[in-house]
Parts: sequence; structure tokens; C-alpha cells
Amino acid sequence: MKISKEEVEKLAHLARLEFSAQEIEDMQNDMDKILGFVDKISELDLEGVEPLIYMSDERNVLRKDEVEQVISKDEALKNAPDKDTDYFRVPKVLKREED
Repeated sequence: MKISKEEVEKLAHLARLEFSAQEIEDMQNDMDKILGFVDKISELDLEGVEPLIYMSDERNVLRKDEVEQVISKDEALKNAPDKDTDYFRVPKVLKREED
């Protein structure tokens, strides 16, 4: 399967990309190569081959999500450079735009 110049231009438009004439030609050649690689799969005998779901046989070991109190509020606020009764105080980082 060959990619036409019009198909490259359509894909570029959909992806909101702009290419020069030379870049379109380069993309066309690259896409032809990619489709050639993918087309090689049709030459293989894949009878009985299971689809690959994971890249390895390893599985994530998940733990139960349990709520626990690790540090108290007072301990957390103890080393804060600036604090209120229950909260950390931080410098203002957002500026209000004036009309």
C-alpha cells in the first residue's frame, strides 16, 4: 500500500501540522516504509499465536488501600515556616488581572 501526497496533506491538516513540499515527500516516504513493515506481518503464519496483552509476564502486586494516620496535623505544621491554626501559609502566586 502506498500513501499519496493528498493523504499526507490530509493527515497533516488533521494533526494541525504544516509541511513544506520537501517535508511532505519525506513524510510520504517514511509512511510508505512504516506500512511496508506492518505489511510484513501478513506474511507470517500466526495460527495459534495468542495476542500480546502485556509486554512481560510480570504483574503488578497491589495492596489494599487502607486509611491510616501516619502523622498528626500538629506534627505536620511543627516545621512549617509560616502557618495558621490549621493550615500552611504560602506566598500568593496568582496575580489578578485588572481590566
